[in-house]
Amino acid sequence: MKFTLGQIKKNAHSKPFSFDGEVDVSELETMNNDIRLIKPVHVYGDCTMSGDQFIFSFTIQGEMVLPCARTLVDVPYPFEIKTQEIFSASPYLENEDEANEIHPVNGEVLDLTPFIKENILLEIPFRVFSDEANTENNIPNKGNGWEVLSEEISEKKIDPRLQKLESLLKDSKQK
Repeated sequence: MKFTLGQIKKNAHSKPFSFDGEVDVSELETMNNDIRLIKPVHVYGDCTMSGDQFIFSFTIQGEMVLPCARTLVDVPYPFEIKTQEIFSASPYLENEDEANEIHPVNGEVLDLTPFIKENILLEIPFRVFSDEANTENNIPNKGNGWEVLSEEISEKKIDPRLQKLESLLKDSKQK
């Protein structure tokens, strides 16, 4: 979601500049986080100007798919994030605290997409749980290099390395 400074200045000096659109944030799926799937998000809001500053107040709506903390099945997680980002076209920022909260505008194009992605990443919950009653059937039983075993199966199988020890135990019981 990109805007030119000329476009914002033309529309925002008398009334707020409104925007509404879809943003593709599928890149978040490839990052090191729990997001398995995320569709394009709906972003809408407005921008006001105050001197050299552009104040964006916007809402991000969408749905991401996360793994269940208990069963690892897919859990849809809808979200709605209301946020505000401040940008400055001025090359001079007053102090260091202000520089951390006010983002400089480099060039003539202002791109909201990185800030949209950042806010979505901050919204990811620590864990989610599936509400489905039949999650037992959806639990993965095998994976890359692992398999879930029941206790019955593991008790019946004897480790071949320990089979000789079992014969020694049988000999000592017979004596």
